[in-house]
Amino acid sequence: MANHPAAEIFVDADLVRQLLREQHPSVAEQQLQPVANGWDNYIFRLGTDYAVRLPRRLAAAQLTANEQNWLPGLTADLAVGTSAPLFAGTPSAAFPWPWNITRWFSGTEVSLQPRDRNMALAAPLAGFLNVFHRPAPAGYPRNPVRGIPLANRNDAVCSRLDSGMVPHAARVRELWEASLALPPWPGPALWLHGDLHPANLVGGADGGLEAVIDFGDLTAGDPATDLAAAWLVFDRDGRRIFRESLGGQYDADPQVWGRAQGWAVCMASALLANSDDHPGMYLMGSETLMEILTDAAGGM
Repeated sequence: MANHPAAEIFVDADLVRQLLREQHPSVAEQQLQPVANGWDNYIFRLGTDYAVRLPRRLAAAQLTANEQNWLPGLTADLAVGTSAPLFAGTPSAAFPWPWNITRWFSGTEVSLQPRDRNMALAAPLAGFLNVFHRPAPAGYPRNPVRGIPLANRNDAVCSRLDSGMVPHAARVRELWEASLALPPWPGPALWLHGDLHPANLVGGADGGLEAVIDFGDLTAGDPATDLAAAWLVFDRDGRRIFRESLGGQYDADPQVWGRAQGWAVCMASALLANSDDHPGMYLMGSETLMEILTDAAGGM
């Protein structure tokens, strides 16, 4: 069964309008349209250039605060757009949690296009990671499910493999166990997006990468977490270009791609086991799993 969490607070356009009038009146009268009610956030389009993102549950409120505290500095020198806050809303009597105004990107959600079209994203996504994966300070936001040793996710992954929701579970378990046997990342904790899958990428009109969005899982740790995008986003040709475009940044750790495949197994199994009410996410998990199994059969 799906585990989409229930909203803990109701947000509609009237409430958003009230917040805008109270805290950011210069844009408060622009057209407002609800566009998404996701896992963590309500999202409204504001005018033609902005989005308003508000947490729908308490657990997501801290993620919004992390984005406000860290993203403006971390994204200032990136070549692609991001959902870094342009305006940081504060808790008030009308709404108890932080909220953000971000840029609105008019491109295509990458999860809605065939994987063979994603090859054009490989080099710019690698460029994003080469800049973003820098050492983090000691006070970076901790995340219990990203950037950590793969062994910490073993119970969750094994539960999914036992659920009957993950095809080829016996072979997937073999691959997962092989990734668990690899040594950990030997370098410093690097900044991570934490949830780098196609629904968090926006393609541009030219076929390239317009933006990387939704940094709610922002943390630091093993870069293999983000490198799982090799299987989540790309087919085999795209993976080859992605790896080539990253250059030698991870050469000091010959096991990083083995762990990255383990992270891809972790994320694909979560999509397959928890998205039965979201066909798009389930398809993403299914396609990712097939890419993993294809590579395992023939080598990446």
